Amino acid sequence: MKQVSRLFSLNGKVALITGGARGIGGATAQLLADAGAKVAVVDLLENEGVESVREIEAAGGAARFWKLDVSDEAAVARVFAEVEAHFGRLDILINNAGIEGENIPTHQMTLEQWERVMRINVTGTFLCTKHAIAAMERAGGGAIVNVSSMYGVVGGPDVPAYHASKGAVRLMAKTDALLYATKNIRANSIHPGFIRTPMVEHALSKLGPLEHVIAGMAQLNPVQRIGVPEDIAAGILYLVSDAGRYVTGTELIIDGGYTAR
Repeated sequence: MKQVSRLFSLNGKVALITGGARGIGGATAQLLADAGAKVAVVDLLENEGVESVREIEAAGGAARFWKLDVSDEAAVARVFAEVEAHFGRLDILINNAGIEGENIPTHQMTLEQWERVMRINVTGTFLCTKHAIAAMERAGGGAIVNVSSMYGVVGGPDVPAYHASKGAVRLMAKTDALLYATKNIRANSIHPGFIRTPMVEHALSKLGPLEHVIAGMAQLNPVQRIGVPEDIAAGILYLVSDAGRYVTGTELIIDGGYTAR
């Protein structure tokens, strides 16, 4: 048991989680703090972000909230410098911030609608990774996880900009894994299936009564249910801890078997 505990321990580590106020990001912030990391919760949702920090502190963890638009490079540079100065280092980056965008066919989408999704999901991931690397080098290494989607691996007949963005961050993780392997910096992507998050609930509520739609969605999975944010947080903990120390440049799909068909 001591060996298992050591492999998943993040004691002495500092983790920065974008979109860390709620959903997958919120669950990840809580779990990494439980594993011993000091956590920078980064999000545009200030009230939810502050509450996430309060919950971590109430459980005995250490955390602080920073408000950030990940598509603003000057703001990203400032916040990342502040996180390193406040906690003394940066070891872990979870690129989780993202938006779904418009659910309309490609030929009906405007350039502005396309670029809005790319600006947050792809450029935001690029900027955060860019400004994390030097701090991770100073810390002696690090781990990056890009939160993609199962639709970053297979196609789907909806939200084309979102799916394209999730494919992009998957390949970005592979590229960064190769670029920084000799610097002891690992990069991977994680690919959630149907997970009950506020963003998913908002999208599904447009299709009919929420619980009815979720029940129908569950039938699309071999396991006959949809996941919860903690399912993804557990995979992220594996990827950033010593349990995943030999894992880089790969993707971890957590989708209830959806893509196994």
